[in-house]
Amino acid sequence: MGDQSRVVRPACVGAIVALFGLLLIASPLGAYEAITVKDGGTISGVVRFAGPPPKLGPIPVNKNRDVCGDEKPSEALVVGADRGVRDSVVLVEGVAKGKKGAGDVILDNRKCLFVSHVTAVAPGDRARVRNSDPILHNTHGFLGQPTVFNLALPTKDQMIDITKRLQKPGVVRVVCDAHPHMFAWMIVHDSPYVAVTDEGGAFRITDVPPGTYKITMWHAGFRPKGSDKDGRPVYDEPKTMTRELTIAPKATVTVEFELK
Repeated sequence: MGDQSRVVRPACVGAIVALFGLLLIASPLGAYEAITVKDGGTISGVVRFAGPPPKLGPIPVNKNRDVCGDEKPSEALVVGADRGVRDSVVLVEGVAKGKKGAGDVILDNRKCLFVSHVTAVAPGDRARVRNSDPILHNTHGFLGQPTVFNLALPTKDQMIDITKRLQKPGVVRVVCDAHPHMFAWMIVHDSPYVAVTDEGGAFRITDVPPGTYKITMWHAGFRPKGSDKDGRPVYDEPKTMTRELTIAPKATVTVEFELK
């Protein structure tokens, strides 16, 4: 079958879910099987913000200001040109067999921010934490309440491999125990069919085995709810939208999501 292209627009936003309520299969990542995908299709699209986005104030820095500065911009919601939303995550659910993951994910402590603010990890991906600053950072990841990793990185350019610690799908909330203004997210998916949107809100997922799937868009909460006891900013709960679509052999399907 030749190339096809169509657009799927979500009819409505799904319910706001609890912080770690992303619809992911809670099974070990090793359950996924990498195979050669024949006549795979492509899912591409964009996440846009509906209406005027909220204005998020900067986050004050309370330590190492000589290196970090006095404040940092909030990255809870970043809306670019044409209302495109950066750092949304798009996941294809229920793919048990497909392409091999080959990513090299680095969560970098750089200029007293986590770079990138949102990352996605899949089976076959290598994941590491790095400190690019000349000060101590303590990178602490939580899957719900349990700690997934808790790493002190006192030395500039220090790097620690965390691949084996990310074996359970879900949303990992990351903070720096030394700097309350720092926070990030790691999405651990059960297959390589996951993407994080770029500066324009765009994403592209290739080599999708033909079939019918649920496609979920996830974005962290972004409406301010004050600060916790340590001074960390608190936002509302994450948002998700889910659509069902069919990928024909060698077809391209375009999906547009609107975040509110």
